[in-house]
Amino acid sequence: MTRLSRKGSLPGSVLLTFISVVIAVVFLTPVIWTLVVSFKFEGAPIRSGFDWFKPPYTLENYPSIIFRSKVPVWFFNSVIIAVAATILCVFLSALAAYPLAKMKFAGRDKIFFYFLMGLMVPTEATIVPLFITANSLYLIDNYAGMILPIIAGSMNLIIMVGFFRGIPHDLVESAQIDGARHFTIFSRIIMPLSKTVLVTVSIFAFMGSWNNYLWPLLCAMSERMFTLPVGIPTLMNTYVQDYVIPCTANMVASIPAILVFLIFERQITQGIAMSGIKG
Repeated sequence: MTRLSRKGSLPGSVLLTFISVVIAVVFLTPVIWTLVVSFKFEGAPIRSGFDWFKPPYTLENYPSIIFRSKVPVWFFNSVIIAVAATILCVFLSALAAYPLAKMKFAGRDKIFFYFLMGLMVPTEATIVPLFITANSLYLIDNYAGMILPIIAGSMNLIIMVGFFRGIPHDLVESAQIDGARHFTIFSRIIMPLSKTVLVTVSIFAFMGSWNNYLWPLLCAMSERMFTLPVGIPTLMNTYVQDYVIPCTANMVASIPAILVFLIFERQITQGIAMSGIKG
């Protein structure tokens, strides 16, 4: 029976591997194309798709982007906004998730349902009232206006609530019997046991902020406040369609996101599995 089951599972395993390789190639093709184009000479004649991958190549595009463009300024803005938004998002999400997961009070389930409903509302539907509110509070074209609207995310809160609920409630009750208050329980028991989900939410928040386009596009009124997703499209020439410089800038912009994912890939997988979210 064991040999038969192994033989029966072999075709399925091969098929699954083949499908995985095909999907990986499909997703990696744009990345590889962008990388190759970033080493091409600007203005090189392209007559067919194969010309993108033909030599000659050059390394001059990267020094040009780094030292003779505003990409470093946009890169700095993206880093400041992403790091600040990540820290605030994780801190506020954890503070909000603890009472929803470990405290009993009237209306708790209704509040949690409210956050669940927030997942159904697209960002585009709230962008107009958000802009009006930010403008009235003088939060346009500055770091505060770029950071504050993106630190409260329903998904991050729901992930933390699911994880906190998985922590045995006996630990909380034992601490309460010993006289510990909720903030002590939160800071000394819940948070040390939640390193996995904290890393996961941090990565999600960082990636979401780093790739955010719509709100920075509306909030940043001057080039000095542009982030990379907003500034890179401005590198496209109005009259001549050349992809070399934008592709080079995209490769520079993607380096932090790729490094974060490669370094914390295991934490992302573990955090999703332990939070109870399937997808």
